[in-house]
Amino acid sequence: MEEEYRERRAEEEEEEEETIDGQEETERGEKDQTLQTPSRRGEEENEEEEEEEEMDMMKTGAKHKARRDLIGGHTPISTSSPLLSTGRGGEEDGEEDDEVRVAIVTIEDESCPSEPFGTAHLETANQITRIENHKKEVEGGVEEEEKEEEEEANSDGGEEESAEVTSPSLHLQSQMKRKLDHGPDGRPFPSGKKHCKGNGYLSPSCLVQAPPTTFGDLRLANGHSAQRRRVTSGPPPSGLQDWLHIFQTWSGPERLLALDELIDRCETSQVKHMMQVIEPQFQRDFISLLPKELALYVLTFLAPRDLLQAAQTCRYWRILAEDNLLWREKCREEGVSESASSRRRKCERPGVAVSPWKSAYIRQHRIENNWRKGDTREPLVLKGHDDHVITCLQFSGDLIVSGSDDNTLKVWSAITGKCLRTLTGHSGGVWCSQMLVATVISGSTDRTLRVWDAESGECVHTLYGHTSTVRCMHLHGNRVVSGSRDTTLRVWDVSTGRCEHVLTGHVAAVRCVQYDGRRVVSGGYDYMVKVWDPETEACLHTLQGHTNRVYSLQFDGAFVVSGSLDTSIRVWDAETGGCVHTLTGHQSLTSGMELRDNILVSGNADSTVRVWDVRTGQCLHTLQGPNKHQSAVTCLQFCRGLVLSSSDDGTVKLWDLKTGAWLRDVVALQSRGSGGVVWRIRASDTRLVCAAGSRNGTEETKLLVLDFDLDDRKKETD
Repeated sequence: MEEEYRERRAEEEEEEEETIDGQEETERGEKDQTLQTPSRRGEEENEEEEEEEEMDMMKTGAKHKARRDLIGGHTPISTSSPLLSTGRGGEEDGEEDDEVRVAIVTIEDESCPSEPFGTAHLETANQITRIENHKKEVEGGVEEEEKEEEEEANSDGGEEESAEVTSPSLHLQSQMKRKLDHGPDGRPFPSGKKHCKGNGYLSPSCLVQAPPTTFGDLRLANGHSAQRRRVTSGPPPSGLQDWLHIFQTWSGPERLLALDELIDRCETSQVKHMMQVIEPQFQRDFISLLPKELALYVLTFLAPRDLLQAAQTCRYWRILAEDNLLWREKCREEGVSESASSRRRKCERPGVAVSPWKSAYIRQHRIENNWRKGDTREPLVLKGHDDHVITCLQFSGDLIVSGSDDNTLKVWSAITGKCLRTLTGHSGGVWCSQMLVATVISGSTDRTLRVWDAESGECVHTLYGHTSTVRCMHLHGNRVVSGSRDTTLRVWDVSTGRCEHVLTGHVAAVRCVQYDGRRVVSGGYDYMVKVWDPETEACLHTLQGHTNRVYSLQFDGAFVVSGSLDTSIRVWDAETGGCVHTLTGHQSLTSGMELRDNILVSGNADSTVRVWDVRTGQCLHTLQGPNKHQSAVTCLQFCRGLVLSSSDDGTVKLWDLKTGAWLRDVVALQSRGSGGVVWRIRASDTRLVCAAGSRNGTEETKLLVLDFDLDDRKKETD
């Protein structure tokens, strides 16, 4: 027993000396003070001592196995030092100090926890270091004293001492294992956390997990593989590892200086390669990291087109970009109505998760693009009225109604282009008309008005009262106001066909009329503009100032705008009757005007179109230039920020309302410039209807229908 005990002690002492020597070399070589696994003796140890170690290790291998089983299969490393005595040497009986064995537990195949262990584990490692440093001072004397003690001990005493020595050793092993299995506060690590991996001893670098310090660490922290794409240009150059080792020995400022010099010497392709490797590591998808509510709030600051592009980034961005409330706000900003959204919703196939508001926006965007750029589709041609002139044109929904000097009106399908029915009954040419849904009112040279049901073709009412040609009319709600060459205006109830009021005061033919449900405004060949109260039949204001016939009017409730053969346009205050502005610039008769949101567009026989601000009287744009009309402007309309103008030159031109720039010729007749004429145009958000013909027979009378929402229309018909 004593012989085995002495052999075991001798082997343990040699292991301790190896640990001390390896630790000293590691501390001198590593800046981060990381404790490395004790190496074998250095060159200063002779070969004989190494051979003796191997022999002793072989003899005591069985005893090491027994001790490994004692602590769960881990290899203990024992150290003896007076500093670790349990205090027996201080007792009065003078007994010698007990030795304490420090067992360093190695836990294989595990990785470090995500949280640092804290200072308690560092103190344990520092205590081990202090013990080893002190060991160097006393290792010579301790060895001799221990040998003498072993020879004097008997078998019973040896067993008792062995038990006493083993007890404190196991106690310290248990404490250190508890620190490995628990945090610094004594609580066990959460489930899934891994223990620190060691190589026979504890080191501070293993106990504390530092943040990423190199680019490779950053790649691993970002979840990328440590193996990045390498440049396959051949084997690495000689001396690469030496160069990298030198680089690692430099300080931070020295490395930065070296990198600056290196980049200056790189070619463009090499710098591009560095960017491809480095940039992805610093990119963050902050939208995906935010809560959904905040992410949607951020997306509200994007324009609709940017949202459509963002939806192509990734699947999660597409989910966010399909949010229906988000697109509802965007549609409101763009002026897309709810009716367009509900209409589109009916066309969607079941099971397709698409925002109805987004679909409405995309549809409106497609229509806008078709208006501005056009397509290769040919317009729908509706032939009728023989060679007569189309004098008036209306359309509502999918119905188009054209009136002609051939005494008839025709109802057309805007989808198929077929003539659904012909409205006959007038005995003279039809010169004016109005339409609301399926109700059509027409005025004729036969001095009557007729109310028609466009769907059935039935004449509902014939309105008698005027004594000359009915030249103009305006429909509002259930009432229509008509003006005649007999100098009077009449207010009719469309549903009953009864004449409710007669307005007299003009001394010449009434050429134009406007009615907003509250006031009636009329202009005549007597150069006068009058404002009426239809309920009392009183003339509230007579607006005098024009020096020739008044041919066109616009009224928005606040301003009255009149165009005259005297080339001027006048803006009047409807409440006071005063002239606010006189707009000059045209050279001839103002044949047509459109007023909306204080913006006035006027077409003139001088072949130009002008855009005005009625509040300031300023001319914003004159629509002319190399692409201007070559003859008198016959009709105009503006919608969707666009201006449409037709002319005697046989074209319909499209202009940008904001810039005044010519965009394109929407219609160009084959006989343009040689007799072809576009008489009337009517436009909605999705369609344009043109009435065309000629004055000399070079162009047959017809209607041209251009649909800018054909894709959507085709889906509905299918």
